[in-house]
Amino acid sequence: MNKYTVGKATQGLANYMLKKCHERRGVVIGYDSRNSSPEFSNETALILCANGIKTYVFTQARPLPELSFAIRQIGTIAGVMITASHNPPKYNGYKVFWKDGSQIVFPIDEELTEEISKVNFADIKTMPKEQAVEEGLYQTIGGEMDDEYIDVLKKLSLHPEAIKAEKELKIVYTPLHGAGGIIAKRALKEYGFENVHVVPEQEKPDGNFPTVKLPNPEDPAAFDMALKLAKQIDADIVVANDPDVDRIGLFAKDVKTGEYMLFNGNMLASIIAEYVITRNEREKHIA
Repeated sequence: MNKYTVGKATQGLANYMLKKCHERRGVVIGYDSRNSSPEFSNETALILCANGIKTYVFTQARPLPELSFAIRQIGTIAGVMITASHNPPKYNGYKVFWKDGSQIVFPIDEELTEEISKVNFADIKTMPKEQAVEEGLYQTIGGEMDDEYIDVLKKLSLHPEAIKAEKELKIVYTPLHGAGGIIAKRALKEYGFENVHVVPEQEKPDGNFPTVKLPNPEDPAAFDMALKLAKQIDADIVVANDPDVDRIGLFAKDVKTGEYMLFNGNMLASIIAEYVITRNEREKHIA
């Protein structure tokens, strides 16, 4: 992952968009806490701008789900997230999303890969940032998108009264040095949870991930510091995200034994699906 591979991927994306999309509705570009992510994000934007494609660039590390939201909110054709997800610190990566806010799938993935393979390094266009800004091709996304994103998240709550009843639930949260800290803390607070404790050593974004071998919330070892804090304060649940915040892990305290039990992503998805389905069925019967 370097400016040349980023350049080739981005020029291929630009060529694909110009060939397939008659509407030049732009691209949202985001990044997480990985090393060199801001630079790769800027490189991506300026190459797209040089191809006449408008860009909307997050000014700070933000969660991948917020990028997906921004794509739909702004109405762009695509999005790019600079991230290596939960992989080791030495890696970075490049995820492409389409206008529905999801990662590209067949046939777009194959068509885009073929387009990228045709690009020679000499074909990569770019332009100065000052010129891109002056021409209206380079725009930034700041805290206003956080506000819109969290407002929508709050509206998705199926049972706000349950949160009011459990507002003292003692939660330990860790972003594992990733991009989740700002949004997760604020979202939990605005939902109504009043007893949230963030692992201080892992709160700030840091692409070296100094306190974990792997920033993977489905790896129990990533929870060592969070569980230590949880035992100190007798927390009810412990929650962690990976650096780009599209993966979650959770420990919950067994009230009988006092031990903390791991719930991985598959288990959490099953619990959430059961809750949503059951509640919707109950609402139908009430109606």
